[in-house]
Amino acid sequence: MFVVGWIRSLGVKIPSMKHPFCKLLGALVACGVVACLVPACSSNQTIALRGAAQFDASHVHTRTLRKFEELVKQYYGKPITFELYLNSELGLEKDFFAYMSQGISVDYALVSPSHMSTFSKSAPLMDMPFLFRDAAHWNTVLEGDALTPVAAEVAAKADVMLLGYAGGGTRNLIVNKPVTNLAELRGLAIRVMGSPIQTRIFQALHAAPTVIAYNEIYNAVQTGVIAGAENEAAGIAQMKFYEVGPEISLTQHAITVRPVCMSGKTFRRLPEDLQAAILRAGREAGAWGRQAELSEDAAILAKLKADGKLRTHVFTQRDELMRLAEPVKAAYAQEIGAVEVFARINAVK
Repeated sequence: MFVVGWIRSLGVKIPSMKHPFCKLLGALVACGVVACLVPACSSNQTIALRGAAQFDASHVHTRTLRKFEELVKQYYGKPITFELYLNSELGLEKDFFAYMSQGISVDYALVSPSHMSTFSKSAPLMDMPFLFRDAAHWNTVLEGDALTPVAAEVAAKADVMLLGYAGGGTRNLIVNKPVTNLAELRGLAIRVMGSPIQTRIFQALHAAPTVIAYNEIYNAVQTGVIAGAENEAAGIAQMKFYEVGPEISLTQHAITVRPVCMSGKTFRRLPEDLQAAILRAGREAGAWGRQAELSEDAAILAKLKADGKLRTHVFTQRDELMRLAEPVKAAYAQEIGAVEVFARINAVK
């Protein structure tokens, strides 16, 4: 049995193929239980890589991963299979990242930088509200090398590679009542992502931020635990947040960055020509994802509004939001040792 041979190669002593352990292992293999333990490649097998997404097949993040798979196949030119699990079947993005760091269950995924904060102090800088001046600045930063020190830290401390940068959704507030100015924002209980900078920024804006799991947002708003959340248009549509938070406050506080990630442990056991294909495909899939999400974001929001599912409200004091956020951003960059990266981002024209 291949799996028994592999386990023996790890130094585990198994007396014989008739040993009860082998019988048990055979049953587990038949059920697919130990499939995730077998190395991603073997001289006798077609290489298989496993990906994960929180969303369904229509979501731009899922389509970006499909583009990555397509490009890898194109550039590798040899047999390879991909198994992409959708709709949070393997957990949430924070779980995907932990799995990739450990080298189990998930080989590739798109992950919000905020979910990397346990491993990398500087990674959440990419998710920091008001980091980018506009879409042109955002795209130029992601095309260049300003984020190279962050990617290096993530690789060193989490053993996860940032192959490219997708994203492109403009994040706004999703609320159960209209919010158009700082007075209406004050004290608003709102869900934010798990990194400290998210909480600090919204505290500086006089809101009342709280960290809640992504898949619990809908119920939390519905039951009044929080008044709203913040997300981009694709997430609002996918999760039907408009049903509980139909008032969209156009704070435009962030343009998302969603790195195309791969487990370093998986990557290192792949043949060199496949590694080269993956590196190229990751960069190009990220660029494809940025263009796709950026172009679709406004259209999705407009359609939801036209269909009567939500209402949008201009936030009349957006310049004041940016002013209040500035010292928090600078202090956070200092705290996480990312002053140089922050300066590099600000210097990009």
